[in-house]
Amino acid sequence: MADFTIYIGNKNYSSWSLRGWLMLKQTGVAFTEEMIALDQAATRPSILRRSPSGKVPALRHGELVVWESLAIGEYLAELYPAARLWPEAPTARAVARAASAEMHAGFAALRSHLPMNMRASFPDRGLTPAVEADIERIAALWRNCRERFGADGPFLFGSLTIADAMFAPVVSRFRTYRVALEAEAQRYCDAVWALPALQEWVEAARNEPMMIGRLEF
Repeated sequence: MADFTIYIGNKNYSSWSLRGWLMLKQTGVAFTEEMIALDQAATRPSILRRSPSGKVPALRHGELVVWESLAIGEYLAELYPAARLWPEAPTARAVARAASAEMHAGFAALRSHLPMNMRASFPDRGLTPAVEADIERIAALWRNCRERFGADGPFLFGSLTIADAMFAPVVSRFRTYRVALEAEAQRYCDAVWALPALQEWVEAARNEPMMIGRLEF
């Protein structure tokens, strides 16, 4: 039996679950996943039995439960330094943490108007001025990280890190809503989308039977 269990929501819709799952996948450690269907009468009590915040993802490791995505990443980075979940250089690591925290706390308009729906296609929907401003900031952040730290690979800091996991749901949103991007941002999106782990998640999302009507508009 795997020592780790990660509790997640629907793969088609749960952007935070994707972040934590990708971080765990990057370690290469065996784990069990348990999906809790969202937006159901039993959803909150089911999650509360596994996560004290009532939210997913949550990671169980033995008796420990880590119930927040960035904290999951930090815990895994400490346990598995060889996975290089944070960049090794202090300057790059500081910027990666700042970029991850900005994604964690910001971009409210994008989250609200462009919810994650991996199997849908909604070209040009939801692109309000506030969303456009979020998109411009994300593209600028990606460009800065790639120019300063990404020369050794296709990701924000060269190799795959927690920062890329944090932005993976944004990559999915940009595909769903057919957001036009500058060439460098599009190359980065293509690299993230091609990740075998992400494609595994996408395939599962496409095959899920559950639907949340308010996210299908």
